[in-house]
Amino acid sequence: MRTSSWLSIGILVSLLAVSGCNREKVNQRPLIPVRTAPVEETVQGEGVRYSATINPYTQVDVSFKANGYIKEIKQMRGADGRMRNVQEGDFISGGTVLARIVEDDHIQRVDEAKAHLAATLAAFEKAGQDYSRATRLFSTQSVTKPDYDTAKAQFEETRARVEGAKAQLEEARIQLRYCTLKAPLDGVVLKRNIEVGTLATPAMVAFVMADVTAVKAVFGVPDMMLVDCGLGSTVNIVTESLRGRSFSGRITAVSPSADPKSRVFDVEITLPNPDDLLKAGMIASLQLPMATTLRRVPLVPLSAIVRSPHRPDGYALFALREQQGKHYVQLHDVGLGDVYGSRIEVLEGVGAGEQIVVTGATLISDGEQVRIIP
Repeated sequence: MRTSSWLSIGILVSLLAVSGCNREKVNQRPLIPVRTAPVEETVQGEGVRYSATINPYTQVDVSFKANGYIKEIKQMRGADGRMRNVQEGDFISGGTVLARIVEDDHIQRVDEAKAHLAATLAAFEKAGQDYSRATRLFSTQSVTKPDYDTAKAQFEETRARVEGAKAQLEEARIQLRYCTLKAPLDGVVLKRNIEVGTLATPAMVAFVMADVTAVKAVFGVPDMMLVDCGLGSTVNIVTESLRGRSFSGRITAVSPSADPKSRVFDVEITLPNPDDLLKAGMIASLQLPMATTLRRVPLVPLSAIVRSPHRPDGYALFALREQQGKHYVQLHDVGLGDVYGSRIEVLEGVGAGEQIVVTGATLISDGEQVRIIP
């Protein structure tokens, strides 16, 4: 009886052991794949960094020169294949009709001006005939001087009225042409302020267009830095939205006077923009070249940086360490410096050449074993 009880207990312990092993295998977390790279060190020149705003090379407000209600707007094919009104971001060639206003009133004015000119020409023709006859009769003293003067005055008056009628007709035709709004340049539509049915006036901006084949980066410098802003100097800029890309341009204008409030001088850099990557309103950063010492700067990809669990406003990264053929990660709090494109300077926490996690850093925790992928 006792032997049977011990046998039952042994079987139960064995089953629990097997169950525990299975549970351990089930709960075991698979190794997270990460990509690593060494901390690189580069030589950078010390200089002052500035923020610049990207502006179009040319920007114009486009308005109707006549009053009227919008009857149609330029149609473009949208991404879904259907036709739609021209909108922000569309490229328009110079001379393209952007919109039209209702022309009925202006067509009527042209017709009225034509009728008035026809009547005036008829009166002018009759006055001319009367003046010719009066001239012949006056030469033979068959008509009095006052009658001759009257015929001459009527001829001169009707001739002036003809010129006035022609001017009225031309003005009516011009106003009719003003019912059509055309693009003044090859460029991109930055803003459209009208819809079909809108009452357009010359004081109202219907479209804002810009030539963005080149752009301007505008920034302000104090007077002590003007010596480093010579016209024609080459300057490189970077933007947060286009990480890893650097754009080169030349200083093309320096304000002759400082802003009365900020006391800085506006400097303008012109950059080619053939691929339309630089957009109006982007914020760029740049560094003016200065005659100062060079220093070695350890750089890491921005993707390697994570929030520090030890300091709410701090940053950290994961360094790689190997133990018995296995790879583990160790969290290092770091101090950060300037941004260089898609990389950032590390002031403290890791050294040049140290292997760090550059992909997958947000998925791992301190001390965790990881799987290295190429």
